[in-house]
Amino acid sequence: MSTQARGGGSIQAQAGGHEWEIVVGLEVHAELATRTKLFSASPNSFEGDPNTNIDPVCLGLPGTLPVLNVQAVELAIRVCLALNSEVRPSEFARKNYFYPDMPKDYQISQYDKPIGVGGFLELPSGKKVGIVRAHIEEDTGKSTHVGGTGRIDGAEYSLVDYNRAGVPLLEIVSQPDLRSAAEAREYVSELRAVLLAVGASDGKMEEGSLRVDANVSVRRRGERLGTRCEIKNMNSLRSIGRGIEYEAKRQVALLSAGESVSQETRHWNESEGRTLTLRGKEEATDYRYFPEPDLVPLRPSSEWVESIRSALPELPRFRRARLAAAVGRDASSVALFVERNQDTLAIEAVAAGADPAAVLKHLEHNLSEGTGRLTAGAFAELIAMESKGELTSNQVKATLAEMAATGADLKSVLADADYQAVSSSRLSSVLDELVAENPVEWERYREGDSRERKKLQGFFTGKIMRLTKGQADGRAVAELLRKRAQV
Repeated sequence: MSTQARGGGSIQAQAGGHEWEIVVGLEVHAELATRTKLFSASPNSFEGDPNTNIDPVCLGLPGTLPVLNVQAVELAIRVCLALNSEVRPSEFARKNYFYPDMPKDYQISQYDKPIGVGGFLELPSGKKVGIVRAHIEEDTGKSTHVGGTGRIDGAEYSLVDYNRAGVPLLEIVSQPDLRSAAEAREYVSELRAVLLAVGASDGKMEEGSLRVDANVSVRRRGERLGTRCEIKNMNSLRSIGRGIEYEAKRQVALLSAGESVSQETRHWNESEGRTLTLRGKEEATDYRYFPEPDLVPLRPSSEWVESIRSALPELPRFRRARLAAAVGRDASSVALFVERNQDTLAIEAVAAGADPAAVLKHLEHNLSEGTGRLTAGAFAELIAMESKGELTSNQVKATLAEMAATGADLKSVLADADYQAVSSSRLSSVLDELVAENPVEWERYREGDSRERKKLQGFFTGKIMRLTKGQADGRAVAELLRKRAQV
């Protein structure tokens, strides 16, 4: 039996003809961008040799006591407010488990009283994904298993780096509202954009600053939720998409064959493109939560919360809406420019009279590495010259790069470059020469079908560009060819 993914999160099992629906909820762990760790003064830094950013607190040595980092709390509140969550009084708890990367054999986290409850994240597509909770906790260390497959099973030995132990995390748990791998990727991408916008995290998945676990289940449409499996070790948007799609197909195959899905935690193997059993899924009782005796309850004052709210920057969804209105597009189609922080320049350039389509074209293709010191006025002025045919596309591209790099005004850049526009009479004269030299090709261009004409248009355009040293305007050349051949 084979299965295939379909739009909207459906999977069609070809044997049996049942339509299945994917149900996904995500747990996103974001490292908070504090200077020090959650409960100690050790640096919160990705850099450093193994076991150098440590102290007795994050090593869990006897007699040490945690002291809560107020900056971590503020960053957590920023995220909660940006996700429309209710900021509540919260308490810390001990979550007991025994792994070598947690030296004191418990993790300080928040259990039944998290700092953020409820809320939603609106995606660029317009879909709203519910938020269950957001809670603060400390990160674990990092184990490296040497030999074998790189996992603990079959490894020759393991190394533990405690630099990450005690780094502040905010875990954001979504409702199971996602219905496809594509939606899950969109959710993580938008959540990352929110974290960056409010300055809560650097969002670098490749460095482990943002880690995602996916709870995946499948069901026949209209039926109750199925048994879920949690997928770990997905460290890129590509991995998230591939992992969810694989796991959904695996579960469909089991259910279609009359078997059951076991609730468990599974490891995503990127190189093999599949999930593997890691361990049976733990429940809250397995962790034996109890209140952390060394920390008092966290009670942010309403005045503090409101001061944080008033200082929040404009969020990505509002920036998309503002840009979309300025350029006459829908919000989802301008998400790239907001992600690149190009929206303010685009809006100001359009306000200065630039054609919106030309603005977005140049931002996407010629300024993809950044807009640098380019001003909106110079950008609009350059686009106006381009629209009049006074500069070629190559000249526009080079001018944009120079203005972005130096911040120079348009006139000085053009004066230094000494661009010479090719007049229409000069273009006509050049074409006369080419027609005389290439009569067979010209006749094929005039009499050929659309495919032949397109090919030969490139032939003549290339020769004109060489003869004019690239200073001819491509649109003017195309129009001249069309008129001369009367096609």
